[in-house]
Amino acid sequence: MQLKSSWTCACQDAEDTTARTSKGQEHVMISGAHVILYSQDAEADRAFLRDVLDFPGVDAGGGWLIFKLPPAEVAVHPTDGPPQHEFYLMCDDLDAQLGEFRAQGVEITRPVSEQRWGRLTAIRLPSGAELPLYEPLHPVAHSL
Repeated sequence: MQLKSSWTCACQDAEDTTARTSKGQEHVMISGAHVILYSQDAEADRAFLRDVLDFPGVDAGGGWLIFKLPPAEVAVHPTDGPPQHEFYLMCDDLDAQLGEFRAQGVEITRPVSEQRWGRLTAIRLPSGAELPLYEPLHPVAHSL
């Protein structure tokens, strides 16, 4: 399974992270996003990201792994409750992806549900946490 890409700024040339302001001054653009997953078993979850999801990574020192993610997008949803954040992995073919996960012994924790925006399920990380996964039915922004 290959999920290897990085999220960069929404620039024509991802290597060029500078832009001109309306006054002609140069400034640095956002160059990426850093997602943090808090875990009761960080070592096992890191191994899962590396070995099962096949995310490449770097050692930031002392075995502290940071992984490259596939392309990403962000959405802001209204809420009447307290603000919160969610993290989902996306795939192009949910049924095929679930077949690969099952073949690797990954627990599927939710039956696939059909939402107006996509097909949703979740997998179990070694720490016991759930990681939602969906096949979007909406237009995606990650490859703009």
